[in-house]
Amino acid sequence: MVQTALLFLGLFLQSFFFAHGVHGHRIHRRYFQEWSQPQGHSVNRLFKRGTDGVQYPAVGSSDWSSKYPRDGQTPKRNTIPKEWLDALNDAVASGKVPNTPIPTMGSNGSPVYPNNQDPGSPNICSSTYQCRSKDDIYDGPDGTFGVGFDDGPLPPTSTLVDFLKKNNETATHFMIGYNVLSNPQQFLEIFQYGGDCAVHTWSHPYMTTLSNEDILAELGWTMQIIHDSTGGKVPKIWRPPYGDSDVRVRAIAKVVFGMDTVIWNQDSADWTMNNGKSTLDSVMNSLDGFVKGPKSPGLIILEHESSDNTVKAFMDTYPKIKSNGWQTKSLVALLENGEAYQNVKGDTVNPAEIYVNPDGGNSTSSSTTSGSSTSQPTNSKSTVTSASGSPSSTAVSSNTSNSALALDSCSAFRQWLVLAIAISAVFVVIL
Repeated sequence: MVQTALLFLGLFLQSFFFAHGVHGHRIHRRYFQEWSQPQGHSVNRLFKRGTDGVQYPAVGSSDWSSKYPRDGQTPKRNTIPKEWLDALNDAVASGKVPNTPIPTMGSNGSPVYPNNQDPGSPNICSSTYQCRSKDDIYDGPDGTFGVGFDDGPLPPTSTLVDFLKKNNETATHFMIGYNVLSNPQQFLEIFQYGGDCAVHTWSHPYMTTLSNEDILAELGWTMQIIHDSTGGKVPKIWRPPYGDSDVRVRAIAKVVFGMDTVIWNQDSADWTMNNGKSTLDSVMNSLDGFVKGPKSPGLIILEHESSDNTVKAFMDTYPKIKSNGWQTKSLVALLENGEAYQNVKGDTVNPAEIYVNPDGGNSTSSSTTSGSSTSQPTNSKSTVTSASGSPSSTAVSSNTSNSALALDSCSAFRQWLVLAIAISAVFVVIL
């Protein structure tokens, strides 16, 4: 009799799940905050970490490319969204962005500040002149080697990514925005293998020589193209071209866009191979000296993915990095919480509006208390621009609505389960 009742209960529950379908409920639950498989496992190629739920144009498509500045120069001021400018103006008015004098390029190729002002003084603190801000990142933890590369994505990126994947390594890629626009395939290779996307400006200028508005455009548009091409992820760090930053530049990056400034503590000088001022052997000798040197502080070396030789320099040095006992990590993993993005925790991505239609229109998110335009609402819309330039909004389900759906599903299941048990009990009594 009991067996008959249990059989009936099993058939009843099976019919319930068939009729209602577990897959039919929009329940979004993520149980794991980290990949449980190694980097080389096939699952990492099949499934990406979460996105913010917005449908963005396919990377490399005409709809995608039409949204961004069209050349490799500092984006024109009339392309800057009003909301970015408002955030900048608020930061300036509140004194969070200092009124630092703007230098001009000197005959020696370095910025020169007006009236012979000391670039190393606290009110300027130019990293070009070796002034270290306490907020900038130069060093890694003892014994660590921060793997990172500047100037991509470019054609040599493909070789670099293949090497990193074969060696189960992940790197931080400081990207030039215009290079993302020009090399979408290489960008996708970086993102799809799990590389960390960081900002290296739109056109690679000396940032201290720019106006506040031009700094805004250089950083903002690079953040924007990364955001739109990664499912809504907002970069957390940036690296100034030539290491050129000062109190004004780093304040705009941090206060307006929420990004920390990363420099380096050793320069491979691999970039000098591109203009014939050094050889692969001389760069290799420099790298060899770094990896055989002291383990304190950890190494953050300036390296590039800009040519076959710069990539080869890293690949040929890699065995020595490992044999000398360095713990290799993506550069961003050396930071306090190890996240590459401001709006990502584990595999959860909160919507964070960066893009605002440059032809006009309302932003769908507000600035954070720090003045950043990368707010993290739990119930918002994200605006995506089509090839025609007209904004279209895609609603993002809120955490609250997901929870309600889950509760509704659980409640319905409990009701059916109680009914099934009651019916089974009746059968037991009858039989």
